[in-house]
Amino acid sequence: MKIIGFVYNDGQTEMVLKGDSCLLNGRKPLFMPEWTNELAVTECIILRVSRLGKEIASKYASRYFNAIAYGADFIAMDVAREAKAQGKPWTKALAFDYSLAIGEWMEASPQQCSTDGHWQSDRAELFTREGKGEEEWLITPEEAIAEASKVMTIRQGDLIYIQAKCAPRKVEREEVIRKEADGEEKLYCKIK
Repeated sequence: MKIIGFVYNDGQTEMVLKGDSCLLNGRKPLFMPEWTNELAVTECIILRVSRLGKEIASKYASRYFNAIAYGADFIAMDVAREAKAQGKPWTKALAFDYSLAIGEWMEASPQQCSTDGHWQSDRAELFTREGKGEEEWLITPEEAIAEASKVMTIRQGDLIYIQAKCAPRKVEREEVIRKEADGEEKLYCKIK
């Protein structure tokens, strides 16, 4: 299984890869790594690929995923800044164990690719946004499928995540991040 991400990097959308050990699901807590002093989070949507594909056109891309989940993508901002300043890869800052919290899977539909749901945490400003619709994500799900499949073959079970168009927000220990949609909790993650 591959985890392909579309993230914000210095004003541009960049494609990154994470290993399967990056997944955090089942309401498990995220233990803040000891090697960072500035853990941050960005909301994202996660697509579950449903079939094999290569070089998929955007107009057919909706046929290649069957489920969507809300997620929280964690990054060690201090480590990322230092690596970028030295011209080194910033993989350690982005692809550490349990760095991608994943919520409950829902059947894929255009309505679920929006930010209309309410994001909340113990710190009220985190994930509370007024944005509506797909324009709030770095790229659309269809564009993500098309772009990823230009570079590598996507297979059933692969995950593709897309960050929201917002800067990462610092998190603190004991903070709880939730995503609610349609009156139901879709994502829960506690920082320890």
